[in-house]
Amino acid sequence: MDHSAPSSWTGRRVLVVEDSVVQRGYLVGLLRQLEFGEILEAGDGNEALQILEHGTEPVFLVLTDLEMPGMDGIELTCQLRERRLTENLIVVSARDPRLLEIIESMACEDASIGLLGTLLKPVQLEPLTQLLCKAGGRGKDCAPAAPSTLPPQATLEELARALANNEFLPHFQPKVAMANGQLKGVEALARWQHPQRGLLSPAHFIDTLEGTPLMADFTLALVQQVLQRMLDWRQAGLPPLTVSVNLSAENLADRSFIDRLTAQVMASGVAPSSLVWEVTETSVMRQLSQALTNMGRLRLMGFGLAMDDFGIGYSSMQQFARCPFTELKIDRAFVNGAAQWPNRHMVLKSALDLGQSLGVATVAEGVETEEDWKLLRDLGCDMAQGYLLSRPMPAEALVGWMRQDRRRLRALAGSE
Repeated sequence: MDHSAPSSWTGRRVLVVEDSVVQRGYLVGLLRQLEFGEILEAGDGNEALQILEHGTEPVFLVLTDLEMPGMDGIELTCQLRERRLTENLIVVSARDPRLLEIIESMACEDASIGLLGTLLKPVQLEPLTQLLCKAGGRGKDCAPAAPSTLPPQATLEELARALANNEFLPHFQPKVAMANGQLKGVEALARWQHPQRGLLSPAHFIDTLEGTPLMADFTLALVQQVLQRMLDWRQAGLPPLTVSVNLSAENLADRSFIDRLTAQVMASGVAPSSLVWEVTETSVMRQLSQALTNMGRLRLMGFGLAMDDFGIGYSSMQQFARCPFTELKIDRAFVNGAAQWPNRHMVLKSALDLGQSLGVATVAEGVETEEDWKLLRDLGCDMAQGYLLSRPMPAEALVGWMRQDRRRLRALAGSE
C-alpha cells in the first residue's frame, strides 16, 4: 500500500489500549502513519470501557494489548462484544502466541467479536495494514471482508424447483502436488446458478438439504455433471485427474443410494479410481455400522475415500484408523496460520505424520499464504488446496488456469 497517498482510514476514530506508555506511543505512531483521525488512548480495559461508553461517536477500531493490570485483553474482548462498543478489534501481545490463539478461537466461535486478527509485538506496519484491509475492503488494496452472518437458507420447495430446472452445477478447486506444483486433482463444489440472485455458495442451501430425501437426488445430479466434465477433459487432452465429491451422512449410510451412485459411475465409462468420495468424521459416526459397510464396498470397487475436515471431530484418529481411507484432508483450521501459531503447527505435523505412517495421501485445505505452503512442504504434505493456488472455478476455466498458472505453481514448489 502507498502510505504517501491518502489512507482509506482517514478521519476514523480508534482506541489504543496498552498499559506501557512506550508501547502505546509506538502503536499511536503506526496509526498516525495510516492517517487515522482521532486516536484515543487507555491504560487498561476498565479505562477503555469508560472512554467507549461516554463517547458520543462510534469507534471504528480498538487495538488492545492482551496482558494488562485491571482488566486484561481477553476480558475486554468479551465486554466489547457484549456491549457492542466497536466495529473492529485487533489484539496484540508479546506473550506466548498460544494466548493469542485463544482470542482467534473465540472469534471463530462468535463472529460478533469483530476480530480482524492478532499480532505479535513488536507490531509492524505491513501486517497491521493487512489486518485493517479485512475491515470491509475500503482501501484500494483491500479485499472485501466476508460477511459475519450466515445467508438466508432457501426453502425445500425452492430447492426442489431448482433441482428440476438443473440450476445446481459443480465448480472445481485444484489440488496441487507440493513436490512439483502439478495439478493432481480437483474437488467438485456445488454452486446454485440462481435465475435472479446469481451464483450462490452452499451456505445458501446445503443446511436445508441435509437430512432430507432431496439430498440423494441433489448429489446424483451433481455427480452426473462431474462425470460428463471428466469425459470432456479427457477428450480435451488433459492429464488424468482425480475428482473429489462430498457425500453426506445420509448418503453414506444408505445402501440403496450407494447402489444408485456406483451404477451411475459404471454406466459413464469413468474409472472408479478417478473418483474420491469425501466424508467427514461426524458423517461416519452418525450411523457407524452402515457407513463402514458402504465405505468398504466403495473401496472394493476401486473408488478413493477421503476423510474430510480431519481434526475437527472428537475422535478423528480412531475413525481414521478403522476406516479404509486413501486420503486425509486436514482442516483449514489447522493449516491457515500454522506457520505463525505453534499449536496449529503441532496438530498439523501430527496429522501429516499419521497420514504418512499409514501410507495415505495428505491434503491440506485452506492454504492461503506462501508461509503456510512452505511449512507444509517442509513437513512432507502431499497436496495443497486453497486460495493461494486457486479459487473454485467453472469446469471450462480449468484448462486455461492450468496453462496460465503452470509456471507460477512450479516456482512455488521450488521456492525457498
